[in-house]
Amino acid sequence: MKNTTLAASALLLLPLTACGGSAEAGDGKTVTITVGYQSKTINTVTAGTLLRSLGYFEKDLNALHDGHTYKVDWQDYATGAPITAQMTAGKIDIGSMGDFPLLINAARGKQLGTPTHLVSVTGYNLRGGLNTVVTAPNSKLTTLTDLKGKKVSTSVGSAADGTLVRALQRVGIGPDKGIEKLNQQPAVGASALSAGSTDALSQFVAWPGLLAFQGKAKALYDGAQLNLPTFHGVTAREDFTKRRPAVLETFLKAQAEATDYLNSHPVTAAEKVAKTTGLPAEVVYLYNGAHGIATFDPAVKPQLVSALKQDVSVLKSAKLTGDIDVDSFVDDQYIRKALGADYAKRLAVTPAPAASEVWPKGAEQTNSFKFPAKLLSYVAQHQDGIRAAYVPDATTGTLWFADKAVWVADGDQLLPFVAPATAKAYVAEHGGARVITYADALGRAS
Repeated sequence: MKNTTLAASALLLLPLTACGGSAEAGDGKTVTITVGYQSKTINTVTAGTLLRSLGYFEKDLNALHDGHTYKVDWQDYATGAPITAQMTAGKIDIGSMGDFPLLINAARGKQLGTPTHLVSVTGYNLRGGLNTVVTAPNSKLTTLTDLKGKKVSTSVGSAADGTLVRALQRVGIGPDKGIEKLNQQPAVGASALSAGSTDALSQFVAWPGLLAFQGKAKALYDGAQLNLPTFHGVTAREDFTKRRPAVLETFLKAQAEATDYLNSHPVTAAEKVAKTTGLPAEVVYLYNGAHGIATFDPAVKPQLVSALKQDVSVLKSAKLTGDIDVDSFVDDQYIRKALGADYAKRLAVTPAPAASEVWPKGAEQTNSFKFPAKLLSYVAQHQDGIRAAYVPDATTGTLWFADKAVWVADGDQLLPFVAPATAKAYVAEHGGARVITYADALGRAS
């Protein structure tokens, strides 16, 4: 673990000396606002990819009429670490990243005298379903305990690493022994899994879904089994928020607009994000769709702040941070002001239970089904006309591709599961239930 900790620290430090300039530069009238985002981390799209494509932030900035002309410099990164490095160097004003990187952002900002604050939330899952451990399609590994003595790729300091550490601890495998952890960027880890140089990959959205969709991986562990919230959020430099509070509020209003657009037009939003990122729209929809794994809302919910506090111990044990004052890091005053009376309503929103969903080819909307068996019946009758089919895990509610799910027949019921271990656990508790193939499930439903 020591080597991976040093590597993670180096990753944070490198960009501090790699770039010059300032985040907010201008001639007195022209002001450039620099926004760091992760285009392929699609649960940040309402503060990044989708927001940028919709142009809401630029439009709303132009409506300020405060004597300045604003330009927005969008900077795309693969992970949160370089965004943090650029923020603490004064080169990025606003950034978006996952919960564990947000904590590192808080720690680094305080350490270097450039404090930052969590100002809003993008996508979240109250059970932890945004992170998944996957293996190769032909792997014989079926449970977390099978990982003992194996190589596992993850990005140290990420939310996916946090999921891996916690999940392994629950089965008695400590973070410093039992597995060989490879600290790799998501794309590198994905390549390593395909090449057979790692046995499993623990990553955040959208990598697990992408690899499963491409037939390059299968799920081993659903992060929602932890039943601990995970989320992505927006962080801003304190000096920037104090100097230009109206700009930050404008950004947050634009984020709320993008959130409303995504929720009202989930298919179109998925297509927009897919076109920009190169990700398959079917994968984007898995996470960001009407019943997707992520729920989008900018309100800073108490459950998420509580989860953030629990995450600190994981980072401390990995020696990535010391103590972090989460309460002082969280600052929701700007999003409260930006949304006004609407904030309380958003704060009270509870994610709806996931439903089974079919995306027909050529359609601009999807069809929802109350029961997975109904979806299977529809798919069986329209197999050549299906773009994607999604079903929620019978125990965690995590949405997954129907043809990649593990199916169980229990009497007349056909039940989908993300991972084999949860399917087997269900079978063990229900006499007569058994695991069946997807083809068998389709046949039974037709």
